[in-house]
Amino acid sequence: MIRKTILLLVIFFVLLSGCMTEPASKTGTVQFSSSPPGAQIYLDNQFRGSTPSSVTDIVAGNHTLEFRYPGYESWSAVMVISPGQNNVFAALLPKPGTTGQESIVTSTITTAPPVYVTIQASRDRMVIGDSIEFTGRAVDCDHVLLTLYGPGSYANGVSMTQQNVDTHGIWDFTWNPGSKIQAGTYTMVVTDPWKTVSERADVTVTGGGLVSITSNSLSASKGATVLFSGRCTTGSPNVNLVLYGPGQYTGGVDLGTFSVDANKNWNFRYTLDSGMPTGTYTMYVYDIPKTSSSTVQFSVGYA
Repeated sequence: MIRKTILLLVIFFVLLSGCMTEPASKTGTVQFSSSPPGAQIYLDNQFRGSTPSSVTDIVAGNHTLEFRYPGYESWSAVMVISPGQNNVFAALLPKPGTTGQESIVTSTITTAPPVYVTIQASRDRMVIGDSIEFTGRAVDCDHVLLTLYGPGSYANGVSMTQQNVDTHGIWDFTWNPGSKIQAGTYTMVVTDPWKTVSERADVTVTGGGLVSITSNSLSASKGATVLFSGRCTTGSPNVNLVLYGPGQYTGGVDLGTFSVDANKNWNFRYTLDSGMPTGTYTMYVYDIPKTSSSTVQFSVGYA
């Protein structure tokens, strides 16, 4: 009888302990990113900022997610958030009939006054080692925030500066990255202080690589076709070919611009004119805008 009473008491306190212990709350953190950056984040129909952004203390489980960006189709999904770190990336598609460049993103949930910002680059291309100026306008805010995205260390965005806006609503910033950046496309994103609107400007950086050229024949007859090919690792999308030689080729004949493919290769088939003077020729290749060059020589004989 005593043993039975003790056993019942033990069971009672175990059950009581279980009732008094509440399960620990499990939350997760989500890093949101998109292409293009600056898309509005709506989690469970609530505005949570713009990409790229990290949102903490989200209850683990199923949630609805939507990315919105003017000029692009909305991206939505049901996602499962796990305790700990989560990452979500979405590539948004331009709407039919648009260029996808409409880039002012305006929050529908904000306590800040109505604002807008603009940005433009002084040019759309620059060579490694150069500097470039970004300018724009901002209304109803005294400063803007600049973030730069691109290859290498800029992949996740680098905060550049908090730039003041003058009394005329104008701001400007000069980016002088030096010679240690990679070639590629960079995107400067400007936002207002509350990050409710944003706009971007793209610039292509070239340089820091090499251009090469080879020929499938070092001696060819007039009327023959010679294949010239090579690589371009400067980040330029095109190379230019110029042919030097005797006669009318003394000052160089521009043969045109040729595309560099995704593997950084280029090629060009050139049919030798039957009226070309006999002699030694030099094919000169350079990237655009002439950060690197290379040459190959070949001779032209009689047909």
